[in-house]
Amino acid sequence: MKTVPVLSLEEAARLVKPGQTLLVGGFGMTGNPVHLMHALAETGTGDLTYVANNVSEPGLSGGRLLRNGQIRKAVGSYFTSNPEAVKAYQAGELEVELLPQGTLAEALRAGGAGIGGFYTPTAAGTVIAEGADVRVLSGREMVFVPALHGDVALLRAWRADRAGNLQYRLTEQNFNPPMATAADLVIVEVEEIVEVGEIAPEQVHTPGLYVDYLVQASLTPDDLGSSADVKGGAKKVDPARLHMARRALQELRPGDVVNLGIGIPTLVADLLTPEHGVILHTENGMLGVGPAPEGGGAMDYPVNAGKIPVTALPGASYFDSAASFGMIRGGHVDVAVMGGLQVDEAGNLANWAVPGKPLLGVGGAMDLAGGARRLIVTMTHTEPGGAPKLVPECTLPLTARGRVEMVITDRAVFEFLEGELTLTGLMPGATLEEVRATTAARFAERVAGPTI
Repeated sequence: MKTVPVLSLEEAARLVKPGQTLLVGGFGMTGNPVHLMHALAETGTGDLTYVANNVSEPGLSGGRLLRNGQIRKAVGSYFTSNPEAVKAYQAGELEVELLPQGTLAEALRAGGAGIGGFYTPTAAGTVIAEGADVRVLSGREMVFVPALHGDVALLRAWRADRAGNLQYRLTEQNFNPPMATAADLVIVEVEEIVEVGEIAPEQVHTPGLYVDYLVQASLTPDDLGSSADVKGGAKKVDPARLHMARRALQELRPGDVVNLGIGIPTLVADLLTPEHGVILHTENGMLGVGPAPEGGGAMDYPVNAGKIPVTALPGASYFDSAASFGMIRGGHVDVAVMGGLQVDEAGNLANWAVPGKPLLGVGGAMDLAGGARRLIVTMTHTEPGGAPKLVPECTLPLTARGRVEMVITDRAVFEFLEGELTLTGLMPGATLEEVRATTAARFAERVAGPTI
């Protein structure tokens, strides 16, 4: 059995050279090699291509490298979570390559498996696929994505033995396992290093053959940013939003595997009881999500896709991001409940690009909208200025084409019946005349009264 060298943070950081491509694990600050990144920030090493889900948080981990001007290009799925990344892009100081979250995970998995690339239905027909090789395979448009490979991977695991075998904690797997396979040099920051044999074989998530160096560094709540305490993720709740969440809950059946998007859909989780029998999936690597805890943070609990600490129900499981999005694209998620900016008469959804803002944050929306068996959209009926969100044709960049089955707004419920947008219910306090006046899309009417 090999022995993996243990380095200091400073020694490890000096192994990264200017101009290299860096793979950085983590989902937000969970499973993030924050101490390695801060040591790298001290070196001043620059001109880096930074591959990660996002650029962490302002001044933390990759956010510190960004603030120092060490990152030339960022490849990831959700840069809007760090306002400083948006400003750097707008100022021409940062080059950005945006990938859907599942595409990013699969590109890393392919890079580590010696596969040159793959075809995926995710993003077909959207601006992200512009210029890509698109083919029709098995009756669906598929976009070709080349594999991703890095010079150095900086990762975070909970435990390692001296042979480099890694064990992750809760939702801290995320991008770490695929990245461990996809770099020439792999350095892993861990909470604890134990002797060979102390991690049982069935508890090894990443075999030691991928790992070149270990660094020991302990997490504190200060390292976890907004995930340090569940109170940092408090949700805005008002009666109209709760009405929409309750109506969405009516569509869920016992045994359904359900993914809830950020915003209004997350309120559904607070309404679920064990009697509903619904299994919640979160794309950062968990099945069996429970309600938010009364207190505590990511030091004690897993986190959901909103980076909010949650509990785990009996029978829950954890996995990495590549496996999670394989579940989604493979049609194993029964229902996705997502927010929306626009839905049109053809069942197209636009929900990721805010008008007037740079296209920097798609996350897992395209994978979920295209991969879930059923897509329900919850959104306000109009923009704050009164413009309709149900439109003849989406004018905002598309998330997915022809996938929406139901739309729940604060005024009405619409379903696509026999291919036609159809009003099937009114929300409390809404009138038919009001819905007609504030809906730009054409629709049929099969409504008898309030829907909840």
